[in-house]
Amino acid sequence: MKRIFGAKKNLPPPPTLGDASAKLETRTAGLDEKIKKLEVELAGYKEKLKKAKGPAAKTLKQRAMAVLKRKKMYEAQRDQLAGQAFNVEQTSFAIDSVKDTLTTVDAMKAASKTLKTEFKKVDIDQIEDVQDDLADMMEDMNEVQDALGRSYGIGDDVDEADLDAELACLDDELGMDELGLEDSTPAYLQPADPGALPEQPTNLPPAPDANPAAAVDEFGLPVAAA
Repeated sequence: MKRIFGAKKNLPPPPTLGDASAKLETRTAGLDEKIKKLEVELAGYKEKLKKAKGPAAKTLKQRAMAVLKRKKMYEAQRDQLAGQAFNVEQTSFAIDSVKDTLTTVDAMKAASKTLKTEFKKVDIDQIEDVQDDLADMMEDMNEVQDALGRSYGIGDDVDEADLDAELACLDDELGMDELGLEDSTPAYLQPADPGALPEQPTNLPPAPDANPAAAVDEFGLPVAAA
């Protein structure tokens, strides 16, 4: 059969955007090199035209015009290649965006399936029972705390009006104590009033003789007055 119809030829794979972009970059680089060479050649003709005259100047001018036309042609081709390269890059970016979108969608689908599977394991009634149990335990704890904080030896029949009256009396006593603190020195330590002291007596007996010889005996003892 292969001899009659021939063997199936293996077709080469279709070019990718990466291949197309690489070829465009290579061609653009080649055109840039050609344009640079022509610019150098034009600069040489300009220098020669400054010194040339007559037919020589005309010939140099024609050559310079031809070089300039080639330069313009290469620049136009380079601009076309730049436009193609831009389109290739835009297409590649769009393809990558679509691939990323598909990847995101697939990931979200898988996450949705996982969420549904895990959510089926959640029992709402069980959660509510746990919440009720916690509320009951908290209430029991409050009752225990109230019981532990209860005071002993104080009757429940204490009249609040009597307590308020006693508190008011304590406030009055505290106020009087604060007033008494202004002069808390004992009376026996306070200076006496000069007007309250007794008057100095005037009928005092005469003072004894101030002569030391008459006032003491031979042993140095005082002698009683005769």
